[in-house]
Amino acid sequence: MENKSSYPWRYTKIGGVTRVSIETGEDIAHLPELDQKQWTVLSCPTTGLEIDPDTLKLLDTDGDGHIKVNEVSAAIEWLKKVLKSMDSLTEKSAVLPLSAIREDTDEGKKLLNSASQILANLKKPDAKELGIAETADSVKIFADTKFNGDGVITEATVGDDEDLKKIIAAIIANIGKATDRSGADGVTKELVEEFYAEAAAFTAWKNLSLNDSKLIPYGDKTTAARDAYYAIKDKVSDYYIRCKLAAMDQSNTPALEISKDSLAKISEKNLTEAIAEIEAYPLTKINTKAELPLNEPVNPAWEGKFNALKALILDVDFAGKQSITESEWNSIAGKFDAYDKWLADKKGAKVEGADFGFLTEVVSGNKKDELLALVEKDLAEKDNAESIQEVNKLAHFYRDLFTFLRNFVTFTDFYYQYKTGDKAMFQAGTLFIDQRSCDLCIKVADMGKHTASATQSAMFIAYCDCENKKLGQKMQIAAVITDGDVDNITVGKNGVFYDRAGNDWEATVTKVIENPISIRQAFWSPYKKFAKFIEEQVEKFAASKDADVTSKGAAAISEKSAEITTQPAAADAAAATPPPAKQPFDIAKFSGIFAAIGLALGFIGSMIVSAVTGFLKLEWWGMILAVLAIILLISGPSMLLAYLKLRRRNLAPVLNANGWAVNAHAFVNITFGATLTKLAKFPVVRGVDPLADKKYPLWKKICWCVLIVAIIGFALYCNGKLSRFGLDPIPALDFTDKAQTEAPATTPAE
Repeated sequence: MENKSSYPWRYTKIGGVTRVSIETGEDIAHLPELDQKQWTVLSCPTTGLEIDPDTLKLLDTDGDGHIKVNEVSAAIEWLKKVLKSMDSLTEKSAVLPLSAIREDTDEGKKLLNSASQILANLKKPDAKELGIAETADSVKIFADTKFNGDGVITEATVGDDEDLKKIIAAIIANIGKATDRSGADGVTKELVEEFYAEAAAFTAWKNLSLNDSKLIPYGDKTTAARDAYYAIKDKVSDYYIRCKLAAMDQSNTPALEISKDSLAKISEKNLTEAIAEIEAYPLTKINTKAELPLNEPVNPAWEGKFNALKALILDVDFAGKQSITESEWNSIAGKFDAYDKWLADKKGAKVEGADFGFLTEVVSGNKKDELLALVEKDLAEKDNAESIQEVNKLAHFYRDLFTFLRNFVTFTDFYYQYKTGDKAMFQAGTLFIDQRSCDLCIKVADMGKHTASATQSAMFIAYCDCENKKLGQKMQIAAVITDGDVDNITVGKNGVFYDRAGNDWEATVTKVIENPISIRQAFWSPYKKFAKFIEEQVEKFAASKDADVTSKGAAAISEKSAEITTQPAAADAAAATPPPAKQPFDIAKFSGIFAAIGLALGFIGSMIVSAVTGFLKLEWWGMILAVLAIILLISGPSMLLAYLKLRRRNLAPVLNANGWAVNAHAFVNITFGATLTKLAKFPVVRGVDPLADKKYPLWKKICWCVLIVAIIGFALYCNGKLSRFGLDPIPALDFTDKAQTEAPATTPAE
């Protein structure tokens, strides 16, 4: 969309990028006309921002969790219809005066009436302004209203009609509930319809059993009889099988009954704790007739269930009999077939817990129409109630929209915070760590995903896990460090994070993205690396020597211990053996080594002498330039690399990693970076530190300087550089292997 607006936009350069200025109400009113390509942000998330979440939800009209340009433009267009002056938005006031609402538009009139109604409901009819705390409390606003447009009716809605109150209570108890705007529990049209449908289905199903005697062979005790039958059915079947096996061979009877060994195992226990074992024993004594005795003792673990079966079924169907056969027992099952089918076809189970007589009255009565009429009456107030909600929306936009625009259309609050003190809405708080405070801290939802994008920012970022034990909450932040040294900013470093509300969080560095912070740091970086390398090499050398000494000492101790434990005879034999003849020092053998060392020292010495003599030949200003050239040679590459990275230090990838769609660069140069990270500053302290390290004596420093000058002078003298003072150079040292050339033709052994 091209910018075809005739509005005279004003532009400023912020953060190295040209951006449109938003300072007046007219600027805000014409924002929908601004070319979308000139907006700094195209989309931002509704979470993780330091602005009222309710305001963000009201802006996010499609509820997708992101606020886009078209949604911001729609909010501005709506405000133009309801506010007399858009300039009032720049005041960012938390109080909405009724005089600011337009009366010459339908939208404005409706809002003004709703605002007056809110004040009347809050018992403030004479008030002339509304605060967000008042408009946002819908429970308080609608507390004394019967009809509030949400389609929910409560017991308060029906007044003194006790029958309707009972029905509403039954619907809530058996079907479900909806929360009214007043905060009370109520019911909706859908809940009423479902309750009556369930009640009708359940009563019709229940009436089938009441009108058909075949379904209830045991009358109103049929359900209990059926439950008693199925509770012991398998155990009785087990008994008949045992009887049949005993009838085949009576010698098997003892094995099918309770064995003495089984009883012996549990006899020493508390038998009330051995019910599980006892249940496995036969139901009653086995007989070869395969008949179930009705009046003889039964297994104690099954006694209760058997007595219930006997009282409900056996005494009814087989009254006066002492036992029943298996076929008689099986005849009972057929009586429950129709009943089982009826149970399987149960309808209206949701209201089964309600009193059946009450449900019958509900179904046969006409209270349903009354309830639905009340729901419709409540819905008739929907527009008015929603207009009341619009007042809350206006109050939020009246206070927060200008702040949001300064962080969405432009990054004004971010770049001018050093002047105004207003932080950007994406800045979560301040991290204090390693004698500095870092103001550019951003909440992170997924650190793994965030680091993948944030590495493109060319910024030094320390990710921290933060915990507030008082609040019982945890979060992750990405702290951008833009000034000072970072030698001590490592994983595991602890600090304290203060959020925008002033709460303190324990912070621990968990990951670091390393990048240059300043040219000064880059200048010293090569020297620090070299010093660290030397330190590591010295530590390795010392460690190796320590290990060598330790191993040799251990070997010597072991050898000495072995000598002490050697048998005396072996010691005498070793003593009788003459020691080997000591080899004479062979100068020829070491002459080559001496020559190599001399050659190396001569080469190194000549290099040093050449460098020093060349340096001394220069004029004083040449010496200064030479020193500067050496420094530039060492630090120049590091400084150049740091400069190139600092030039492209960009906040946009850090925000993009959080779901933002940043439409422009958000550079953080060296000057601005120094305002985002503040270093500790201490005054000059005079006096003596009693715990300071002892200083090196001045006389020793002088001696070292004299010695160094003497060595340099001697080196120059050796190379004939002092001949102009009448001194002859010292003859060159001759490291020729004379011992080898003058050695006799034959070896001493020969």
